[in-house]
Amino acid sequence: MFQRILITGATGFLGHHIVPALRAAFPGAELVPVGRRDADLLEPGAPARLLADVKPDAVVHLAAKSGGIQDNRKRPADYFYENLAMNTAVFEASFRSGAAKLLTLMGGCSYPSKAVSPIGEDQMWNGFPQIESAGYSVAKKMMLVQSWAYRVQHGFNSVVLIPGNVYGEWDNFNLEQSHVIPALVRRYIEARDRGDAEIVAWGTGRPTRDFVYAGDIAATIPWFLANHDSSDPVNISSGTRITIRELAETVARTTGFAGRIAWDTTKPDGQIDKIFDVSRLHALGLSCPTTLEEGLRRTAQWFERARCDGTVRL
Repeated sequence: MFQRILITGATGFLGHHIVPALRAAFPGAELVPVGRRDADLLEPGAPARLLADVKPDAVVHLAAKSGGIQDNRKRPADYFYENLAMNTAVFEASFRSGAAKLLTLMGGCSYPSKAVSPIGEDQMWNGFPQIESAGYSVAKKMMLVQSWAYRVQHGFNSVVLIPGNVYGEWDNFNLEQSHVIPALVRRYIEARDRGDAEIVAWGTGRPTRDFVYAGDIAATIPWFLANHDSSDPVNISSGTRITIRELAETVARTTGFAGRIAWDTTKPDGQIDKIFDVSRLHALGLSCPTTLEEGLRRTAQWFERARCDGTVRL
């Protein structure tokens, strides 16, 4: 199948899950996992040099600048430029190097802000993404265009997948940069340790979301790399609807926080319903089966260990 697989962003959140999955699925292949310390993909010419040196037959491109909504609001230009520059250069360098295939990931935030749930892949171009993260999400969305363009002009085989709201071990738990689940896990564990009687949550708790455990994402990647040859995107998520109130209560239960959750209804709820249509994923015989409770339990246990040994980003 593949003799040498280059993985960019291998030391990041999803890289920690995907590299072991690739190693197990392709035991005869040489894996070349690369992090930012190995190659700064924003440095002019670095992607081309990396691909020329490694000469992989497959590239799994995970490197990205990502963060929570607060950081996206503060630095939209950084998110736009860094992702667009990295992705464009890695696509071009992969094609020029003679790689047979490239697989990469974008985010569900690239869908239009007014997309109707469950959000199918055919809604991608029906409007502009949520403005708070548009720098990041529009840059990532351009990979769909590049995948199509390079396939049409050069016959270059690339696959762009769309994970839902991903959480799990190795996530970013920095409260200024994190997404909702790692932020909640950290806040509830720290509140438990302090013996707090109450945690204040924003909004009413009524909005619904669709979360997917990182290990489930990772388990699908070898199949897509080996079998899927299309530039049409595929959603990878659980497809399960849960309210933010249910999420908060589940985090409290799995972290052992016994205090009260007080809802500050003067704060905004945000988008009321955002669920991903996973019928295309299921039609391929794939799914993301880990329950939210089980995934949160694993995430919380990892965070407790990682904050003691300095592994986690705080």
